[in-house]
Amino acid sequence: MDAHVRDVVREMSKASDEERITFPAVVKALMEVKIERYHADLVAGRKIYYLPDGDLEEVEVDKVGGAAREFSAEGVEKAVRSIQREEIRYREFCRLIADAGCVGYFVSLAGRRAVYYGRTADAHIEWFPGARP
Repeated sequence: MDAHVRDVVREMSKASDEERITFPAVVKALMEVKIERYHADLVAGRKIYYLPDGDLEEVEVDKVGGAAREFSAEGVEKAVRSIQREEIRYREFCRLIADAGCVGYFVSLAGRRAVYYGRTADAHIEWFPGARP
């Protein structure tokens, strides 16, 4: 991964943790540098960004802490709607999805969706606004 792309993914991670940027702005910046997808591990405090050729960059981010044992797709969806309406910011969003049993999520920029998953691989797919299968 070239230095410019590496700088962008690191800045997007930091800006998210510091609540200086919205998810749509993150998506736009990542797409501009051709990031295809990324994975956020809420418990380990890591995000891994992938280019289409398989090149990747791992970034340390704020840990959320423990997640609830039971996964609640409804709880995740409620948190997603709250952040979309700008009622909450990123850290609160992460806390709410962890409370709903989410331990991590995958964001596919190419697929225009996010997949939130729990300890037992129960999952909730959230399409980007305006995107549907």
